[in-house]
Amino acid sequence: MKSSSQIRQFLRTSGLGRWGLAVSVLLILVALLAPWIAPRNPAAQSLPERLLPPSVHHWMGTDELGRDVLSRAMYGARVSLLVGASVVLGAGIVGLALGSLAGYFGGAFDRFVNIVLINSFLSFPGILLAIAFAAFLGPGLDKVIFALTITGWAGYARLARAQVLKVREMEFILAARSLGASHARILLRHLLPNTLQPVLIQATIGMAGAILSESTLSFLGLGVIAPTPSWGAMLNDARNHLFDAPHLVLFPALGIMAAVLAFNLLGDALRDWLDPRTRAFLMTMDLPR
Repeated sequence: MKSSSQIRQFLRTSGLGRWGLAVSVLLILVALLAPWIAPRNPAAQSLPERLLPPSVHHWMGTDELGRDVLSRAMYGARVSLLVGASVVLGAGIVGLALGSLAGYFGGAFDRFVNIVLINSFLSFPGILLAIAFAAFLGPGLDKVIFALTITGWAGYARLARAQVLKVREMEFILAARSLGASHARILLRHLLPNTLQPVLIQATIGMAGAILSESTLSFLGLGVIAPTPSWGAMLNDARNHLFDAPHLVLFPALGIMAAVLAFNLLGDALRDWLDPRTRAFLMTMDLPR
């Protein structure tokens, strides 16, 4: 009951959070239900119907092979959200584990993780590293996820390390050590719960970054393999029809924009809500006058 009331307070006090959550849930539902709600097979070609504008029969028109753009956009949401969730989960687990261990044990291991590994990965633009890894591994959904996970873990590791360094010398950690708690128990039962809030915010915003990176890789031909629909691949296919069939660019671009904006708004709202001072201010502003 307490958690449900907190969720209601969050939704009531954060207007941008409501919009971000609503659009995120809508996209997730579209992605999950795409096999049942898509009007047509996204790979079915019909050359006599190529490059049709939006109409009653094809709400978002057709592409250069006569495929239904609405169906392909729905299935493209599945690819983007699958890649985003997988990358956030994989990079979050790797980064949280390495950052927590480095911050807790310190010493040579901490210097190696922080100075050598984290700084090395963060010194290059993430998208360039992702392009390099994707080009080396080749196209494919699993390879895109692997490439983005490799390039995305460092941000989570630095955040987790900073949180552990701040918490590890607090009184309750010292008390756990004095009572004979093992390192694993201290990390899992005491330190991990105190690092999850900022990591959760980072993961929500990182979801938007992963979706945008996947679309970029697919646009460059380094993402999913045709005929699997992807928003980035749809934009790549539409380059030659920018003026004679602008709907081919408009709808995939709107999908990417909606997903990235929704998760960014949700992440910003969560950051404000999880900060006690900002949350108190928001609740004060929401009180009836």
